[in-house]
Amino acid sequence: KKQFKLFKNIFAENIRKSTEMFRNSDIDYVRESMFQAAKGNSSFIAVIGQSGAGKTTLRRELNDRIERERIPTIVIEPYPQGMEDNDTKGKTLKALHIAESILSALAPSANAKRSPEARFRQIHTLLKESSKAGNHHLLIIEEAHSLPIPTLKHLKRFFELEDGYDKLLGIILIGQNELALNLSEQNPAIREVVQRCEIVTLEPFTQTSLVDYLKHRCKSVDRKLEDFIDESGLDAICTKLTRNVGRKNQHESLLYPLAVGNLITGAMNVAAELGAPVITGDLVMEV
Repeated sequence: KKQFKLFKNIFAENIRKSTEMFRNSDIDYVRESMFQAAKGNSSFIAVIGQSGAGKTTLRRELNDRIERERIPTIVIEPYPQGMEDNDTKGKTLKALHIAESILSALAPSANAKRSPEARFRQIHTLLKESSKAGNHHLLIIEEAHSLPIPTLKHLKRFFELEDGYDKLLGIILIGQNELALNLSEQNPAIREVVQRCEIVTLEPFTQTSLVDYLKHRCKSVDRKLEDFIDESGLDAICTKLTRNVGRKNQHESLLYPLAVGNLITGAMNVAAELGAPVITGDLVMEV
């Protein structure tokens, strides 16, 4: 940071407000899909992307947007800490835990009914009463790739809670690529869930959108991208963050914000050690 006259790492630090978030057509599609779920439009979606693709950033921005635009939506977020897909590895998130989260959000002082049947009836009643008061309800589950199959199947039943023709609960699952495998149409165990859940994927940057993203981050401190990296450096980032996978050596892009930020940070440190004024392709390949 000292070498490049920065007081914060603009390429790696989390954004602090919605105006700092980079947006393009791909990101806007995912963002708007999440917002429609928050507005009570009977949505059950799975937001899928690699680690560091920006899923959590979109979730934070959604919460901020709900508050900023005063949307009457109650957001329910079970805690994913320690969650695993089976009880051998850790604790699984079960339907009863989700019911407890809904109860805590809607009636924090209420005592949960003891039997599962009575508790779910209690939840349904609370959702109907809250809906009649003008509220929407949105269940967001992060790290959803760790959800066990039985819980995924139960989510269908939560989604089908209704009052007349009106759905009472929108659902957003947020997870890595393993979630897409769990929600595959080839998986007969959860066919009914797959038929109701829309998969929305956070795509990696193209070379053009990568440049737009980096320029956006530079704009936050009134600097130009040319102050930090030249054309050869940008080409090297695309080369280094593309790999061949599988027997057919298919190209897989890792051009996501976290990977890009970490790579540029490493290249900046190499440049500082060598006294180079900007990041070049050779410096990127040294990381």
